[in-house]
Amino acid sequence: MHFRKVSGFNRGILFELLSDAYSFDSRWQECCGADWKEFDDFFFDNPRIADRYGFITVLNGKPVGLASWDPRKMPEYVEIGHNCIISSHKGNGYGAVQLREALRRIAGQDAGKIVVTTNARMLPARRMYESVGFNVCGTRGNESRTAFSGDYVDYEMMLP
Repeated sequence: MHFRKVSGFNRGILFELLSDAYSFDSRWQECCGADWKEFDDFFFDNPRIADRYGFITVLNGKPVGLASWDPRKMPEYVEIGHNCIISSHKGNGYGAVQLREALRRIAGQDAGKIVVTTNARMLPARRMYESVGFNVCGTRGNESRTAFSGDYVDYEMMLP
C-alpha cells in the first residue's frame, strides 16, 4: 500500500472512489453525488491544494481509497473531509492505515487539533476513528432533509 498525489490521476477518480465506497446504499449517491462531483472538480481545478490536503491510497497499482482534510481553520484545527475505502477492500484495516497517514501529514501542518464528524449509524467509521485515538466530543441531531437518519458524532484529537 502506498499513497499518491491526487494530481497523478484523472479527473473523476475522487467521485468514482466515493461512489464505490458508499455503494452499499444508493441513497448516499442520491444525496451526496453532486457534492462528490463538486469536490472532485475543485481538487482537479486546484491541484496544489489537492496534493497538499489529500491523497489517494493505492494497493497493487489500483486506487482503493482517498483521504482529504480542510485546513482553513488552522492553527486552531484541521477537519478531516472525505475519507473512504472502496467496497471490495473494506474490512481489511486499510481505512485505519490510510487515516494514520493523513494524521501524520496533518501533524506536520501546525494544527492544534484534528476534528471529524460521522453519522452515528456508521459504526465501522466510528470504530476506526476511535481506534486511532479520536475521542467523542459531542453529538448533534441530524436536521438534514435527506433520507438518512441518525445523529452526528463529533470527534477530536489534540495534537502535541
